[in-house]
Amino acid sequence: MPLSKPLVAKTGAGTTIVSRNFYSDPPDLVAQKLLGKLLVRGEMVARIVELEAYFGEADAAAHSFAGKTARNAVLFGPPGHAYVYFIYGMYFCLNVSCEREGRAGGVLFRALEPIQGLETMARNRGLDPTRVAALTSGPGRLCQAFGITRDGDNGADFTSPKSDLQIRDDGFVANDVLVTPRIGISKDAERLARYLLAGNPFVSKRST
Repeated sequence: MPLSKPLVAKTGAGTTIVSRNFYSDPPDLVAQKLLGKLLVRGEMVARIVELEAYFGEADAAAHSFAGKTARNAVLFGPPGHAYVYFIYGMYFCLNVSCEREGRAGGVLFRALEPIQGLETMARNRGLDPTRVAALTSGPGRLCQAFGITRDGDNGADFTSPKSDLQIRDDGFVANDVLVTPRIGISKDAERLARYLLAGNPFVSKRST
């Protein structure tokens, strides 16, 4: 079962939306600050337990390494927006833009700890809701669980009260953070830019 206690109500009661200024730092700092925050969509709430930082045009593994294109334009825009891409012809991946406008940077969401709306997440994933550990452990899985797609969510403003996809703060403090190399990339593969809550059972499965 989830480690976190349910919120007071289903839609962010007792929480605050993370502000745009929060995302104006470099990706590694934003990733560390995001650990423990909440991803919220409607009744679905999950704690962010694993992320990877990508450093724009200074990072050969980043989508923005070669410069601004129509595909990656969100990463060069204002911070705090969703950048969604499609991989392997079957999975979406969710990122948040960071750095000041015009300077690309992004943080990839790798795993979440489900808190509320587990039945909806399971239905979106085509799973039995008792399989909690499989709901949002991995970037493709969490997008399926939250119904995140490029057509529907690329460019969404995480900081807007009107957005149905938000990042919120409930006061949780991430004390035990583990840093490792990023997963599943061939360029800049040794860079220590994967951040996770040590010991959390919902992180993606890999020896750490």
